[in-house]
Amino acid sequence: FVLGWLVVPCKGLCCFSPTASCVQYRLVVRDVSTLQIRQLYTCLDQIQHIEWSADSLFILCAMYRRGLVQVWSLEQPEWHCKIDEGSAGLVASCWSPDGRHILNTTEFHLRITVWSLCTKSVSYIKYPKACQQGVTFTRDGRYMALAERRDCKDYVSIFVCSDWQLLRHFDTDTQDLAGIEWAPNGCVLAVWDTCLEVRSVPSDSPLLRAPTSACPALGHPHSSSWVSALSLLPGGRVVFQVVYKEAEKGPPLGLGRLSFPPPLPLAVPLSASESKYEIASMPVSLQTLKPATDRANPRMGVGMLAFSADSYFLATRNDNVPNTVWVWNIQKLRLFVVLEQLAPQPRLAICTGGSKVYLWSPASCVSVQVPGEGECIRWAWTVILQALIPACGHKTG
Repeated sequence: FVLGWLVVPCKGLCCFSPTASCVQYRLVVRDVSTLQIRQLYTCLDQIQHIEWSADSLFILCAMYRRGLVQVWSLEQPEWHCKIDEGSAGLVASCWSPDGRHILNTTEFHLRITVWSLCTKSVSYIKYPKACQQGVTFTRDGRYMALAERRDCKDYVSIFVCSDWQLLRHFDTDTQDLAGIEWAPNGCVLAVWDTCLEVRSVPSDSPLLRAPTSACPALGHPHSSSWVSALSLLPGGRVVFQVVYKEAEKGPPLGLGRLSFPPPLPLAVPLSASESKYEIASMPVSLQTLKPATDRANPRMGVGMLAFSADSYFLATRNDNVPNTVWVWNIQKLRLFVVLEQLAPQPRLAICTGGSKVYLWSPASCVSVQVPGEGECIRWAWTVILQALIPACGHKTG
């Protein structure tokens, strides 16, 4: 499904459920293939956050300005839930893994309120820390780890998600904790600091292993990921083996064939230019970008990484070499292959508040009529259909 939009021009929100997609402010649920309306909901105020439950049966709509959360059911359209945080305010709202509890964070991060949709019970968790990733759940949804700040010190508390009782509480020995993340097996918790330190902490005792390599030249660790099968947590540093360079086989396709909405079996992606990989001869010169060292926090070093499903390979991207992917062999701990991509071709989508969307590329440009009533004020790309979903509404005033 697609969650659709809107009564007044405001931020066009768009997110996708695990089985389809969604959008914003009078809330409209559409079928993603036909864009036909399936459900229509009216919220009490402008929606600032939307989130699907894990099973895609409920939709959470947060209105931070009023401290309200409304929950809607797809199976029972007449059922709804309203949560009012009152004078405590609201700055964040999210689902628990079971899709039956909602975690609301109050203003100034004074507490987290856990609301149960099944029992209508309420639990309170104090001292949550405002950081990059302060809440994390195990993959089986049994435990939640929470970063806390008490008396100018960092702590981590582990809660049982079935009854939200405290299971463990310990000091992390960090200067300014920036985030936490469970290992895939749920037995080890990674805690990273803002001062070049990454610590691995077991779920039932204090510090397991001291920092993994803190080198001043590496800069701040801004990307980390657990190996799914092994207990490894890479931080990010840089003998070529094989280098593959992407090369075009033919001219890129224009946009003249684009339709809205595109037919499902015949959908044509905007980036449908033919290309292939060619083995580059040594030595190889990669396209690099010079970091802006005169600015704070320049983009440099490993900024993105991902493991293969079997955990044998690690793919990384260096922010200084944005068109190149480095594939590492984890068993041998060495570089396996380098993939250099073509620079992305610019494509522009424009909405002017009218009933059309305008698309431009160096090859061609086209205007597309948006079906239905209202005016296009924002848009978002779908991943499934490689199509454009407009946010339509009516102007006021």
